[in-house]
Amino acid sequence: MNDLLDHALSAHGGRERWARIDGLQAEVTLHGPFWAVRGFSDKPFEETVTIDTRRETVRFSPWGDSRTDFVFSAEDDVVELRTAADDRVLESRTGIRSTYRGYGPTSPWNPLQVGYFIGYALWNYLTTPFLLDRPEVVAREGAEWTENGEVWRRLHVEFAPAIATHTARQTFYFGNDGLLRRLDYEVDVNAGAVVAHYVSDYRTFEGIRIPTRRRVHRRNPDNSAGENWSIGIDIHSVVAVGQHPA
Repeated sequence: MNDLLDHALSAHGGRERWARIDGLQAEVTLHGPFWAVRGFSDKPFEETVTIDTRRETVRFSPWGDSRTDFVFSAEDDVVELRTAADDRVLESRTGIRSTYRGYGPTSPWNPLQVGYFIGYALWNYLTTPFLLDRPEVVAREGAEWTENGEVWRRLHVEFAPAIATHTARQTFYFGNDGLLRRLDYEVDVNAGAVVAHYVSDYRTFEGIRIPTRRRVHRRNPDNSAGENWSIGIDIHSVVAVGQHPA
């Protein structure tokens, strides 16, 4: 057993409460200069995202316009554009992660590539730290880190290939209260960008503590964060779309 992970799981709502939730639906705003660089949006955009907490599946409603939704399933390795009215598949792609190969830091992405990136990222974010308790994930505690006058404990995590995520090895920082403060990773699909990702403004939804403010910074060689952030994610509400009794 990992005592830091146990502490984090308890602080975020506990294993027992999480085990009763089958899915979550969140209202999210995404913004920041990153999206325009990728040729997607130069203005904040709002999404309703629905996830399955047990299988890595994600749906955005709407996606692009009110007539279409986007669906991603890591298990099936497929992304789809579907009609919102009757769920008819308009466009489908498998193996989309391979399509980012050879892209530079400013190469434009098509809508399916953007959807895949946001989809797996939000699934990871909304399921953390409970994601780290899965058997396909290995976590070990590393050296402490001091930042902003606080001492944070760190979990070094390795994800199995079956989980779509930023990269196989990541580091999660937790405060004395067990809540996540920061996570570090490289973004395989974003030309290997090296990131320090900060979370804050916790609220309780469905008995689970969730950070509602996320800001993604470049990470410097000394492990500090760059001054400016490139991606902002604000979560406005989260509800359970499937749960069962204890």
